[in-house]
Amino acid sequence: MPTNDHIYNCYAPPPQEFVRGEGAYLYTESGEKYLDFIAGIAVNCLGHGNPTVLGALKDQADKVWHVSGMFRVPGAIALAEKYCAATFADKVFFTNSGAEAVECAIKTARRCQFVEGHPERFEILTSKGAFHGRTIATVNAGGNPKYMEGFGPEMPGFTNLPFGDMDAIKEAINETTAAILIEPVQGEGGVRTLDIQFLKDLRTLCDEHGLLLIYDEVQCGAGRTGKLFAHQWADGEADPDIMAVAKGMGGGFPLGACLSTERAAAGMVPGTHGSTYGGNPLAAAVGNAVFDELTKPELMENVVKISNYMTQQFEALKDAHPDVVLDVRGKGLMCGLKLKKKALDVRNLAREHKLLVGNAGDNVLRMVPPLIISEEHVREAIAILDEVFTKAKDMDDFEA
Repeated sequence: MPTNDHIYNCYAPPPQEFVRGEGAYLYTESGEKYLDFIAGIAVNCLGHGNPTVLGALKDQADKVWHVSGMFRVPGAIALAEKYCAATFADKVFFTNSGAEAVECAIKTARRCQFVEGHPERFEILTSKGAFHGRTIATVNAGGNPKYMEGFGPEMPGFTNLPFGDMDAIKEAINETTAAILIEPVQGEGGVRTLDIQFLKDLRTLCDEHGLLLIYDEVQCGAGRTGKLFAHQWADGEADPDIMAVAKGMGGGFPLGACLSTERAAAGMVPGTHGSTYGGNPLAAAVGNAVFDELTKPELMENVVKISNYMTQQFEALKDAHPDVVLDVRGKGLMCGLKLKKKALDVRNLAREHKLLVGNAGDNVLRMVPPLIISEEHVREAIAILDEVFTKAKDMDDFEA
């Protein structure tokens, strides 16, 4: 087997090498079959090998791959129109990743305050436990010391506050505050969910103080909660001014976007921002196919139905394994189990039993499966977790 010797040691991948995927499963060269409940970290929303998305990619590959933002890309124009019609947004900037989408959101907010005559407003209020990407700006926005260590002095312009603490947010607002940046459902922070009323109150607060509300729905968007975007459960009463999206919107192809109102994007004129690959013809073709699938009512109905069933099964696991499971978390098919045992060790043991899951902050076992899963897939996963938790219960090495 080839080694990882010439790849940065930023990851520590297990020995499995997946060569093929179909639906909710991944396969190794030798034919071993794994149930995929991490989906590339909430990316493969339609599962592996979706024929509609694959067909769109192949069709575009025969035409043109790349022209850059110097020229009009019909597919990107069409995709932007779809997202604007389906959300609060009037404008879209396409990126290759979630971190780039958040970077664009930060620049858009600060630039908006600048062109509206408030250059002193540059500070962005963020939340502890947040994850907004791995660039210098986005790790500073997230505020996690582990991700910031060794990369120079702390960057000014971000104030990190307790997650879900409205009083702390109100107290932190001052004459330099430009925007509030928050994930409606935290992923890396431990699958923690904000109440819909909290989002509505944030919207009101921003309006009262002339601030911009930015959502990071890179992980909790793209249909993961049963709506196209998590904040849409508020029925228009908590819409942001700017939103960063990615992961599932490309269904596995690198694609992200910053969505914005006309007002917020008014200052983003030629020369203020750019992306060589963002919104290229291949990404746009895939993005259109994924959007069309995500906006089919039956898919979102499946997410709601299966997530309710999965939550019930997780609660049963919690009752059956009180020495392992502390709490059930999440919204839709963005699920978490806070454990008494080491989540990383439990994740690895699950992989030995052919179930792929993740782990997140606050010692949480994280599951973000493809949105196309069935009750049968859930039962298969629950059976594996039941066996894994039974083994972990009696293993001292798994103590958190």
